[in-house]
Amino acid sequence: MSIEVQTGSGRSPARRRGAVRRGGKRREREIVDAAAKIFHEQGYANTSVQDIADAVGILKGSLYYYIDSKQDLLFRVLSEVLDDALVIIEELQAMDVPPLLKLREYVRRHVEYNASNLTKISVYYHDFAMLSQERRATILGLRRSYEAFLCALIEEAQRRGEVDREHVPNLLANSIFGTVNWIYTWYRPDGRASPQEIGDLYGELVINGVRGARMPQARRASEARAGRRSHRPARAPAPPSTP
Repeated sequence: MSIEVQTGSGRSPARRRGAVRRGGKRREREIVDAAAKIFHEQGYANTSVQDIADAVGILKGSLYYYIDSKQDLLFRVLSEVLDDALVIIEELQAMDVPPLLKLREYVRRHVEYNASNLTKISVYYHDFAMLSQERRATILGLRRSYEAFLCALIEEAQRRGEVDREHVPNLLANSIFGTVNWIYTWYRPDGRASPQEIGDLYGELVINGVRGARMPQARRASEARAGRRSHRPARAPAPPSTP
């Protein structure tokens, strides 16, 4: 049987260490949230480490106990967005439902998350280019895994005869991302619709779109190039040279 030695504070050393760790986690959370808010309001380039320290109420030097640089905070904000997206995908992969139902649920959750996290989503899209090349590559690698998830759902739906086989899966996937990712530019939490309502709307919109019979098909790249050449206007004659 272990015996905890009580200190003058009434708590054992183990309990005090646990309290310190929990306090550190809370402070770290405060710092990341404050950084996201200021990046959103001022832009990453216009934000200083001092701005973030002031927002949290600590000295600038104390902030470096939690980070090595301002970019650490930006990378943390963007990584959290992707981590949350990965949770959605993992939960959907465990569901035993047809692919289009998974696709609708993915869109619904994706939109609801974006609408509920406007600050982080705005920073994600506006300040991605401010990351180092190595960190951009990490983020892009994760992005590609999400695109592959959507393509796999579309391909499975095509095999089941639920989506036209002539449609190109990655074009449909990119069209879906293009539709749902820009909600942060117009959605307002104090508006008429809740994130849940917006998510439901977009889920139905996307599903009805990908299985629509009248959706135009993408031509092959070679056909598209040939079409552009055949419709290219004749080059205007060069102006006469000055005598």
